[in-house]
Amino acid sequence: GLVALGAPAIARAQPGQPPPPAEAPPPPNSQPSSPSSGPTGAPASTYSQDEIVTNVSDFLGVTAEAAGAAVERWFVRNGRPTAYIAGEEGSGAFVVGAMSRHLDVANHAEIKAAYPALADLANRIGDRQVRALGTLGGSVANNDPAACYPSAVLAAGATIVTDRREIAADDYFQGMFTTALQDGELIKAIRFPIPKRAAYEKLRQKASHFPLIGVFIAQYDSGALKGQVRVAVTGGGNGVFRHQGLEAALTKSFTPAAAAAVKIDASNLSADLHASAAYRANLISVMAQRAVAKALG
Repeated sequence: GLVALGAPAIARAQPGQPPPPAEAPPPPNSQPSSPSSGPTGAPASTYSQDEIVTNVSDFLGVTAEAAGAAVERWFVRNGRPTAYIAGEEGSGAFVVGAMSRHLDVANHAEIKAAYPALADLANRIGDRQVRALGTLGGSVANNDPAACYPSAVLAAGATIVTDRREIAADDYFQGMFTTALQDGELIKAIRFPIPKRAAYEKLRQKASHFPLIGVFIAQYDSGALKGQVRVAVTGGGNGVFRHQGLEAALTKSFTPAAAAAVKIDASNLSADLHASAAYRANLISVMAQRAVAKALG
């Protein structure tokens, strides 16, 4: 489940009062008074009542006592949340727990309303069975070079929150099945800044449903990423990567025509039985144009 802490335009809280919790189903097998635990007895990738109370208190500038009653009611009804929504950087951010399943993200009302591109990406991962079992943290930790989620994380300029530190997306992805995670380090959540507009387009391989090419584009008009257009490509080579040519062109003119004018170099793209490097280069251009058009509505 996801609990809202009051992201602007998502769940507004009155000054001095804790915000209303988002309605969401409890995590599988959760018990309201018994936190789930991993094999060593440590908490799993969920948030404790004390953590949520502290975050509500810090975010709204109210006492822990003022926040505690509303948070306690939410925990009694829903159990431990796998994520929460926090207002940050002007336009807000989603903090999505590592154990959130693809269908949880795809169907969450606040994400669908404020960040539809992220919900749309989650809704098109694999097939129904994969979406019912696969998780955000699993996908990002594995870092398959053709996975969908890494493109959203990188294009969003997201932050990977682990049990030890926070890692910027630009520093996290380090090649095929390789990340900045250290031995034994676990992803706890991922913080996604909410863009002005965004979209994801892919051409999937028919058997595996992995994208031959997927392109995620996000445009920001506030916060630390203000003025940036970020473009991430998955399925094209050794791992997810940002395309600087498309980013520069779309920063000047956020139009399909601007994307179409960018020459895509095929020299570093992968070639296999599914598609040549030249074909993938053409797909990057086509998917980028479609993503921009989709983002513009």
